[in-house]
Amino acid sequence: MSPRARTAIIGVGATEQGEIPGQSANEIAVRAAALALADAGIDKSAVDGLVTCPPPLSAERAGIDDDMGQLLGINPTFSSTLHYGACGFSLHLGAMAIASGLATTVLLTYGTNQRSAKANFGVPIGGGASWAATAGFLHVAGPAAMAAQQHMHRYGTTEEQLGWVAVAQREWAQRNPIAIFRSPLSIEDYLASPYTVAPLRRHDLTMVSDGGTAVVLTSAERARDTRARPVYLLGMAQQSALRNDQNPDRFQRPWMADIADRVYRAAGVGASDIDIAYLQDATSVWVLQQLEQFGFCKPGEAGPFLAEGHTRPGGSLPVNTHGGQLSESYTWNWMHLYEAVRQLRGECGDRQVAGARTALHSQTHDFFKGAATVLSTGDDS
Repeated sequence: MSPRARTAIIGVGATEQGEIPGQSANEIAVRAAALALADAGIDKSAVDGLVTCPPPLSAERAGIDDDMGQLLGINPTFSSTLHYGACGFSLHLGAMAIASGLATTVLLTYGTNQRSAKANFGVPIGGGASWAATAGFLHVAGPAAMAAQQHMHRYGTTEEQLGWVAVAQREWAQRNPIAIFRSPLSIEDYLASPYTVAPLRRHDLTMVSDGGTAVVLTSAERARDTRARPVYLLGMAQQSALRNDQNPDRFQRPWMADIADRVYRAAGVGASDIDIAYLQDATSVWVLQQLEQFGFCKPGEAGPFLAEGHTRPGGSLPVNTHGGQLSESYTWNWMHLYEAVRQLRGECGDRQVAGARTALHSQTHDFFKGAATVLSTGDDS
């Protein structure tokens, strides 16, 4: 175990993904929590920390810690509901609670029935939403398309190169039995499909789905005595961009590179040490940008990097090996963490990346903030 590791993931759980009619978001989250506790081999009585996450644009009261605590039947010493608790931020809050001594074993929960409940995602979000609406940006597809157009103009990136994000992730999803979209997708199929917002096609945008995920965290010292193989948090970093339109080069989100510098420094690794990467992909453009921002290729070179097949099965940098939000499911990056842990534990069957020891998990909230974590098996200490 690296001396940098202070916290470890000792359990993960996930429900089925897709459509789960007749169940509330909280009921789905509770089922995921039960699976995570069973995976960790601990009883809920061992949990003294709870971090919950309300699903995006939910029409019901969901993901609130007092409700979840009651449903789970626990009285944790520390609890918090993290609005925009999308997985990376919730993970960091749980780790900070352990590091500060507020808790020893923290359960992170997330559940959504957004597909069955027909949640409306056609609304602008974040600070300055009213300005976005005035500009016609009523969905993430609009500003993401602007970002793609800008990258293409600046660097000569082509639509075909961008298309390899969706095609590669579909190839991974075909090996994932719980993925929603598993039918073959060739680059020819991609290019033949119509635009949603040019240059983006339907394949470039996340679906909307139901599902739940949960994670159990404890200190690195306690993790040595747990049943499941621990996955250690080597480094964490966050950055906000809350000034929004006031930020230079807003659409390219250059502040993500600041997160990369800090998370690598905290973990004592570099981009070349990352075996597998989990990059939040509400749109394919986010993957294109993060490949450059996290140093896997130089600025402007992500297009050729993708076309050369580096992120595909058998490539030099497997990315989103579960299919990501473009092909597996949309759970606000929680299933990215679930997959990262299971890959590092060697549990992914036909899609297992041989010898994977270090993973990057990157979370981005559109143009407003981001978080990243370097995860490790600890085998290289």
